[in-house]
Amino acid sequence: MELLRRGWIEWTLILITVAGLAIDAYVHLHIASSYHLVRTSALSQTDLFRIESAMAIVAAIWLVLRPNLLSAAAACLVGAAGVAAVTFYYYVDPGQLGPIPDMYEPVWSADKTRSFDGEALAAVAAFVLALIYLRRTPRKARS
Repeated sequence: MELLRRGWIEWTLILITVAGLAIDAYVHLHIASSYHLVRTSALSQTDLFRIESAMAIVAAIWLVLRPNLLSAAAACLVGAAGVAAVTFYYYVDPGQLGPIPDMYEPVWSADKTRSFDGEALAAVAAFVLALIYLRRTPRKARS
């Protein structure tokens, strides 16, 4: 019953966040197998793309089933981490970072753009949603 009492702004933000995370998950699952050669002895870029997809799916489902500050913050973190990673690996060539393979790719493909847009959309919408939930949470519950 609590789910039905939420306002249209909140549901719109949830829908936007879930759509952004769904785009992120789809693109990463779709292109993951193309990156199997980019690897270290521990991880491949395919593995990391599948992990990113799984995190986006879990965050989206969690937000729909339990819309609250924690699930909104998790969705924001997944989206923002994706934006940060794609931006970092576009501009910086750090080489291999421990078990993480060298994922430097200084080109913007259509898939990268779609993924970036979905991640950014999810991060911003989830951030606004988290602010709404933060304002509703009593001060004592936050400490």
